[in-house]
Amino acid sequence: MSTLRKRFWNTVDIADAEGGFAVQLDGREVKTPARTPLRVPTRAIADLIAQEWAAQGDKVDPDTMPATRAANAALDKVQAQFHEVAALLTAYGETDLLCYRAEAPSELVARQAAAWDPLLDWSSQQFGVKWAVTAGVMPTPQPPETTAKLGQVVTGLSPFQLTAFHDLVSMSGSLVIALAVTHKIAPPDALWEISRIDELWQIEQWGEDDEAQALADRRRLSFMNAVRFFDACC
Repeated sequence: MSTLRKRFWNTVDIADAEGGFAVQLDGREVKTPARTPLRVPTRAIADLIAQEWAAQGDKVDPDTMPATRAANAALDKVQAQFHEVAALLTAYGETDLLCYRAEAPSELVARQAAAWDPLLDWSSQQFGVKWAVTAGVMPTPQPPETTAKLGQVVTGLSPFQLTAFHDLVSMSGSLVIALAVTHKIAPPDALWEISRIDELWQIEQWGEDDEAQALADRRRLSFMNAVRFFDACC
C-alpha cells in the first residue's frame, strides 16, 4: 500500500511575506514538517518550490521535491544548529579529498595532480590558505590557520546557502570543490567529475558495477540539486 499523501490542492501561488516569499496552495501557506511557515528569502527559491508542488500528480512524492526538502531543512534544522553545521562542513577541509593522493600508478597520480592542483592553487589565492598534500590514506593535519580561515568563509553563508553547501561538500567529499562550485570556478558538471577521479579510475580498471553506478547517479543528482538551490539563494 502506498504511503504517499494524496494531492489536496488545485492552485499554487507565490506571495510576498515577512522575511521574503511564501508558497501558497489554494491560498494557504505551505508549512514545514515542524509547522514553521515555509518562507524563503528569494523569489528564485520560491519559484523552485512552487514548480515542484505544481508538478505533483495525484500523489505527493517528496523524492521529486528537492528544493522543498532543502527549504524545510534550512528552516527546521540548519537555522537552529547553524554553527554546528558550519563546523561540521569546515572539518571536511581537514581531510579534503583533494589533499589525499594515490601513491601509484603514475597515470592516476598524474590525473589527480592535473585536476586537483589547480583547485587547491585557486583556493590558496582566494582565501589565503595553505594546504598539506599527502600520498596515501594516513591523516595529515592541515595548518590551523587554514581551518580557521575556511571556517570564516563557511559561517559567512546564510542558513539557506549552508543547507545547499552541505550537500555540495558531502556529495563531493571536498570542501574545496564545494567552494569552487559556489564561486563558479568551473561548470558544476566538470567539478562533479573532478570529485570522481578515483572512482572513474576503478571503473576503467575493473568495469562498471550496476549498484555502484546507481549510487553515483543518486549522489550526482543530489549534488546538482544543491547547485540549483544555492544559485537560487543569491
